Amino acid sequence: MRKRIYYLIPDLADAQRLMNDLLLARIEEKHIHFLAKEGVDLSSLHRANLFQESDIVHSAEMGLIIGGATGLISGLVAALFILADTGLPWGGVVLVTFLIGAVFGPWAASMIGCSVPNSRLKPFREAIDRGQILLMVDVRAAEVEDIENLLRKIHPEAHLEGVEPTIPAFP
Repeated sequence: MRKRIYYLIPDLADAQRLMNDLLLARIEEKHIHFLAKEGVDLSSLHRANLFQESDIVHSAEMGLIIGGATGLISGLVAALFILADTGLPWGGVVLVTFLIGAVFGPWAASMIGCSVPNSRLKPFREAIDRGQILLMVDVRAAEVEDIENLLRKIHPEAHLEGVEPTIPAFP
């Protein structure tokens, strides 16, 4: 289980030094994500990807719940009102409509979610718009305090913004 630590960094040079120090602390590059306002060149850093920048994961989760429930209800309504008098087995209809909803819901919701900014990053938007750089570093739960202490000691310019209790396993 990993936890995400958020830091705000004043400028690009400090972000580069912080990235190097995290790599020296044996944090893999794939667990270090930087986000800045549009126009800032983060090519020398590991830039946040679509999963960190957008609300795609949350949207897909909500799409699964809503799509599955809609498919289940649609199947039950169809079975009760259309198939009730026919004597045909309605279990298959309910299952098929549920599966269609459970597949279509996350797909449609993720299409919308990929264009919406990540709701978890809302507290940092103002600072990013002012030119600061957001660092998201994913570490094992046992390493959180060690990384915080290390960065506090060698990077006093980086401001700790908090720790997210859990992060999605796949992004």
